[in-house]
Amino acid sequence: MKLLHFTDIHQTTPGETIGGRDPNANFAKGLAHAMEHHSDATALFITGDLSDWGDADDYARLKAQLAGLPMPVHLMIGNHDDRPTFATTFPECVNEEGFVQYAVPLPIGTALCLDTWGPETHAGHFCARRRAWLSAQLDLTNGPFWIFMHHNPVPIRIAPMDKIMLLDADRFADTVALNHSKIRHIFHGHCHLPLTGSLHGIPVSAPRGTNHAGWPDFGATRLLSSAALTEAYSVIFATPTTTMAHMVEFGYEGEIVGEGTPDYADWDRMTMAR
Repeated sequence: MKLLHFTDIHQTTPGETIGGRDPNANFAKGLAHAMEHHSDATALFITGDLSDWGDADDYARLKAQLAGLPMPVHLMIGNHDDRPTFATTFPECVNEEGFVQYAVPLPIGTALCLDTWGPETHAGHFCARRRAWLSAQLDLTNGPFWIFMHHNPVPIRIAPMDKIMLLDADRFADTVALNHSKIRHIFHGHCHLPLTGSLHGIPVSAPRGTNHAGWPDFGATRLLSSAALTEAYSVIFATPTTTMAHMVEFGYEGEIVGEGTPDYADWDRMTMAR
């Protein structure tokens, strides 16, 4: 099974930039790259910050961009989004309680797309009603489950970022701990950093995002840091017993060099690039 994971696409009014980059053009470039190289993917997941300001025009434009892709697309919302505005354009993503969360059957297990949005805050939320929904889903089968969400559920140890992580992280951790053997992986966004970690033994990871990049300034106390790093998305490969996620830096425009053969018998000082 192959899955695509995009995050933090930050669609905005055409012509506007973020960090000197055009998020609309970069998302389109990333999507074109993914369709060229991974059009056989089972599904595409986009884990929030779909719009930079939660504008209706951004969601309408996104809906048009996603129409006609060769695989289903599953959307979540992040702190830059606006849930009521999003729901007007994508009502199929909203459950009966008004949350943007739902289950997606996959060839291997089930993806659970979570809503961690809260009004007038950049931090994430996982309230009792959301916990009840997640617990009920996890109780349905023996898995495996793949959880997709926007906010990081584990501290990344960068103070300004951890102020706006999932504030109900203990509630979330307690919920997944009861089902840790069923959950294969947790994928998130929000941080604009390539991250890997774990929560109660469950692997957790995030790619950088399709526009502006973060920088891990561990001494920061108030401001988030950015850097001129390349735009990226993830491609995930899974079998019944393995999971591998690659961060694909589609924004890289430098040379790609053939380094040499992996066959040990053919290694020598003349042919190996060094």
